[in-house]
Amino acid sequence: MKRILCFLQAVLFSGVTVLAQQRPPAISSPDVHPDHSITFRYFSRNAKKVTVSGEFLSAPVAMTKDTSGIWSVTVPPVKPDIYPYSFMVDSVSIADPSNTYIFANERFKRSIVDVPGDQPLVHSLQNVPHGKISYRYYKSGTLGTTRQLLVYTPPGFNPNGKTKYPVLYLIHGGSDTEETWTKVGRANLIADNLIAQGKAKPMLIVMPYGNVRPAPMADFTKDMVNDIVPFVEANYPVIKDSKGRAVAGFSVGGGQTLNIGLTNPSTFAYVCSYAPYTATEEFQKNFSNWSPDANKLNSQLKLFTVSVGTEDFLYEPVKQNIAMFNEKKIKVEPFIVPGGHTWMNCKLYLATTLPQLFK
Repeated sequence: MKRILCFLQAVLFSGVTVLAQQRPPAISSPDVHPDHSITFRYFSRNAKKVTVSGEFLSAPVAMTKDTSGIWSVTVPPVKPDIYPYSFMVDSVSIADPSNTYIFANERFKRSIVDVPGDQPLVHSLQNVPHGKISYRYYKSGTLGTTRQLLVYTPPGFNPNGKTKYPVLYLIHGGSDTEETWTKVGRANLIADNLIAQGKAKPMLIVMPYGNVRPAPMADFTKDMVNDIVPFVEANYPVIKDSKGRAVAGFSVGGGQTLNIGLTNPSTFAYVCSYAPYTATEEFQKNFSNWSPDANKLNSQLKLFTVSVGTEDFLYEPVKQNIAMFNEKKIKVEPFIVPGGHTWMNCKLYLATTLPQLFK
């Protein structure tokens, strides 16, 4: 009996040893240091080469492996902001498996690193009253399906109260999702902070899913006007005229913003387009031979802005579109800043827009 017990114990111990050897070690990544430098770590005994790429780096940076199979690198101090990054393991791009803060995107596999400022940034979690994010489903008659959207309601919101709130309809970029504006863009925290500072009016922010494929992408305009706006107005105490509605969006969503807002000025009095991608059939159809009544449109739009960064790959097309609007005598306010086609600039665009709305 003793021999059997010893044999079983030996088998059990060897099994535990094998499992322990197979299980990757617990590692911390990323680690943001007080001087704003960042250490990244990744575990792999078999990888031949690992690099880290991020929008805070001009080029991928090689990581080095220690004897336990942990690859690591510390990059120099980074300007405080929120940045996407990823690892390239041999020839495969992956998100950081040690980081639960994932970029909400349908194409890119990236993680997020938050480098806090010495003073709280506009997107930081601060000690102010906070709004609420709700995941809601609505029936889209346009698309013949049920779809999801996110709704931010401001601090103190009472669904049964007498206060009627304005609404910003906020659209994500091309391969992003309805969660990107909160998980990467921090739209809810930006709104919390600006409302607490008295710089922005309390408002709802509705974040729909702008990808309607396999339906034609132009159907999103119909979905917004015919399904999303009516759903919000049937379920929330909101202002039900154009002066209580704004539409904004980034990249593909910025192009959708122009299509939605400028073809429906009686619905949206505020149109804010962020680095718009306009090389689409819908935009060409709407604006190639556009002959607007400029006086009427200018009287309907309380605010029309187009934002872009000077290093954005869409900078030249956006400038051409701004010139086209000027030629048509449409009052557009350009907001041109340094930087590229990034969510760092997106947060800046939104933080600039919110105080301008519903004044």
